[in-house]
Amino acid sequence: MGFDELYQEIILEHSRHPRGAARLEHIPQEMTHENPTCGDAIKLEVEMNGSGRLKAVRHESRGCAISTASASIMSEQLAGLSPGEARERAHTFIAAMRGELPAEALEELGELAAFQGVVHYPLRVKCATLAWHALLAALPAA
Repeated sequence: MGFDELYQEIILEHSRHPRGAARLEHIPQEMTHENPTCGDAIKLEVEMNGSGRLKAVRHESRGCAISTASASIMSEQLAGLSPGEARERAHTFIAAMRGELPAEALEELGELAAFQGVVHYPLRVKCATLAWHALLAALPAA
């Protein structure tokens, strides 16, 4: 299996079985982040532990495989990080997706490397970064 196939399989696996998916009916509808281009939408909740680190990131989302997979990988990767570390990871991912950093920067972000091919499709970049923008809005102030 080549790298492209492996990356595609990672995205499909996370899309089919999203980690961190939950019903977030207690989150007001106005807190939903949307991608008007394609209709993807996400509500996001960050739960902190007693030491000020992220205990869990949960999402209620509807959207394409790329959007769902991105939210799933994000929820897995952020548990245990400080808000600052989570913010830094979000900024790195978003910058790499926008072409502000080389796509190879994603290789240092574990399964997020699967999104390297998405960089070439600007409309899909919005799908991949939607959850990360929602995260930045949900994190406690620095």
